[in-house]
Amino acid sequence: MDRKNFLLSVLTLGVSFPTKAILSPLHVDPISLTRDKKKIGIIGLDSTHAIAFTKAINTATSDSLYGQFSVVAAYPYGSKTIGLSMERIPKFTTEIQSYGVSIVSSIEQLLKQVDYVFLETNDGNLHLQQALEVIQARKPLFIDKPIANSYEDALKIMAAARVHRCPVFSSSSLRYIVGLQDIDKNKVIGADVYSPAVTDPSHKDLYWYGIHGVEMLFALMGPDCTTVRTVQEQGTSMYIGQWDDGRIASVRGIRTGKDDFGGTVFLKDQIIHLGQFMGYGPLLDHILPFFLTEVSPVDEKETLAICAFIDAAEQSKLAEGASVKLKK
Repeated sequence: MDRKNFLLSVLTLGVSFPTKAILSPLHVDPISLTRDKKKIGIIGLDSTHAIAFTKAINTATSDSLYGQFSVVAAYPYGSKTIGLSMERIPKFTTEIQSYGVSIVSSIEQLLKQVDYVFLETNDGNLHLQQALEVIQARKPLFIDKPIANSYEDALKIMAAARVHRCPVFSSSSLRYIVGLQDIDKNKVIGADVYSPAVTDPSHKDLYWYGIHGVEMLFALMGPDCTTVRTVQEQGTSMYIGQWDDGRIASVRGIRTGKDDFGGTVFLKDQIIHLGQFMGYGPLLDHILPFFLTEVSPVDEKETLAICAFIDAAEQSKLAEGASVKLKK
């Protein structure tokens, strides 16, 4: 199954949101929707997350957490160069308007209307430029995966967030795969995780989709990875990392065969198999409280370590599997 069809199947069948959210499409009255609610804007209508998040929030009952918010405006772009993005933008632009969302012509216009921002642009190469506009306006910002297409761009985003005192949170939804959050991280001695990892020429391999697997790995192992080695074969790549305390863990990137997410976690006293990917709801359950508290549930150090791992894995691939140190 290719990436596009896999994502659409997850959106249709696997999204897990609070039971008080009404998930059937409908036309929403924008006036009643936004009264006394905190307003969210979306940058980029080329990601399935943009529709999933909007549907869950704008159809929620008023007595739920989701009901305290409303997605009110969206800037559609988004990549103007990646084929998948260009296919999605017209369709998602039409669909999101049925949930009471207005379409704006610029990020500047968007920022005048909202309290918080989802940066959903599929193209990580655009994230630095787009994020800086939001950060300079000091609007709490969630940046969907990947935070950028390089460690250097991610570092600039985080540095700007500190300068402007703007809260920023970035994560893959796979950080919240069933069972992972319940594990005592102090007991983890190793992990082998797997994820679809199709690639696109516009991005370093793991930034495009395999970042889901890397996110799981670092959520389990912590940020202190020192080296990574890439084993590249047709249809699959293995990324083997070593942590500063000697622990070893890996990501298996699936490019042919059945797509799925999961993994095995090795603890001091047991072995745990991760559960199912339950869609985007568990991630949204962390984004909305982040908007209210302005405290990211993922430490900046860990987010940057994920980017350093991906950059080093790309270097290792180009160096025919040589071990590469991560940037600090």
